[in-house]
Amino acid sequence: MAERDPIQNKSAAQPIRWWMGVRILLLGIAAVIWARVHSDWPFQKRNLISYQIVIVIAIALLVWWTFLSRAPNRLRLNITYGLVGLIIVCVALFRLRGMSGDMVPIIEFRWSKHSMPATKPEHARVPIQQWNDSTNSAFPQFLGPERNGVLPGPRLETNWSAHPPKILWRQKLGAAWSGFAIVGNIALTQEQRGEDECVVAYELTSGQPLWLHADQTRYNTIIAGDGPRATPTVVSNRVFTLGATGILNCFDLATGQRLWTQNVVRESGGKIPQWGGAGSPLIVNGLVIVHGGEDAHRSLFAFHIDDGKPAWSGGTANPSYASPFLATLADAPQVLAFNEGSISSHDPATGATLWEKSWGKGVVCASPVVVSSNRVLFSSGYGVGAELLEISRTASGKFSAKPIWKSIRMKAKFAHLFAREGILYGLDDGIFACVDLKDGSQRWKEGRYGHGQGLLVGENYLLMSEPGELVLLRPTSDAPNELARFRVFNSKTWNPPALSGDLLLVRNDLEATCLRLKLAP
Repeated sequence: MAERDPIQNKSAAQPIRWWMGVRILLLGIAAVIWARVHSDWPFQKRNLISYQIVIVIAIALLVWWTFLSRAPNRLRLNITYGLVGLIIVCVALFRLRGMSGDMVPIIEFRWSKHSMPATKPEHARVPIQQWNDSTNSAFPQFLGPERNGVLPGPRLETNWSAHPPKILWRQKLGAAWSGFAIVGNIALTQEQRGEDECVVAYELTSGQPLWLHADQTRYNTIIAGDGPRATPTVVSNRVFTLGATGILNCFDLATGQRLWTQNVVRESGGKIPQWGGAGSPLIVNGLVIVHGGEDAHRSLFAFHIDDGKPAWSGGTANPSYASPFLATLADAPQVLAFNEGSISSHDPATGATLWEKSWGKGVVCASPVVVSSNRVLFSSGYGVGAELLEISRTASGKFSAKPIWKSIRMKAKFAHLFAREGILYGLDDGIFACVDLKDGSQRWKEGRYGHGQGLLVGENYLLMSEPGELVLLRPTSDAPNELARFRVFNSKTWNPPALSGDLLLVRNDLEATCLRLKLAP
């Protein structure tokens, strides 16, 4: 009987190199822990780095097992092919629908379908009544009449167990992160329907479509989602909208007829912003003011509301995603622009820069908060925080912005903050928080609602959480005081709500709902 090769026997008897795989795994666990304990990093950054570490470690483990483990050929190849097959099956079955505000992947089956209305409404009707600017219940633009997310009323019933919100209607919409503008019985929003970016008017109390305008353009990214971002603005029976690709339109409110149009990105000489045009149009003294394109020579542009002809352009910073805001500071009206890397103030009549201040890097979405006649607060997420500025003006007319304090205790990513009685409230990177306006110190921070949007209505705060729950709070300097919750949606909700009387319009990128809220006696 032939003797076996001792070298072959020695090779066959070699044990599996478990120590190498264990070291790779332990290294990965240690790296993830290292990323998670970096409290000075934004939550989103910690998540993204953790995902990258997991992917690298998974690849390293696969390479170790396939080529370096010394496992028996059949076992080694079976497990390798099985893992590769499992990856292929997962890719075939699932798709990435987007990311949450904390950069957590949203996964769905590939065959999931999100029904969408036709580009043209089947039964388009024309509203008979014109809208009057003095309508008390109007919500004519982003964040309401004063563009600050604060409404004096009505007084809301807080016992939702006995008097829950009543759903008047619910229907599918085209994708968008736009909100509603409400005037009279007309509600307007923007939607992406297939390859068309649409402006749609609905009857407020029924949800029936009234008119629709479609532009053949589309913005889409996996992370940021599909469709337009800005909310329509209504002034004197005219509707102004800015699309994600830079199309600025003016419509007749009653008929939907387009009166004029401009391509702001082309006018600015720049390109479509990375996350799409998101600033809602601002109307000041017969001008509509919007941000321009990315990498342009100017950041802010004004057009005459009558004919759409250019009036002025101003600023040199790259525009960000917050809406232009009109404020009176140091006894002077000024348009505030929140840019990438700076804050700037402009003369509403000429666009000339009144003052400018540098700002931390990162995407800026939240609106500024005017806290007094000469103080204004700015905040942004991704670890940047908030800063209170005091605006002054010399005898010669020169403006300056003096920092009062800066704090990382309030990082507004999407949601607008609000101030009341010397206290600042809002979502600090998805968690409701309270900060003292004297020095930026934190009073409390509790309640993870995600990156939703809200409105202060009298003493109560209506918050649409990112997971789709409507939450009623009565915040004070001592506590958030959550009073009630009502489930509206079951998917990511980033859109700002709109309130007209006792009717609350809420939406996300899939559907819209009109709720009737019980009013207190």
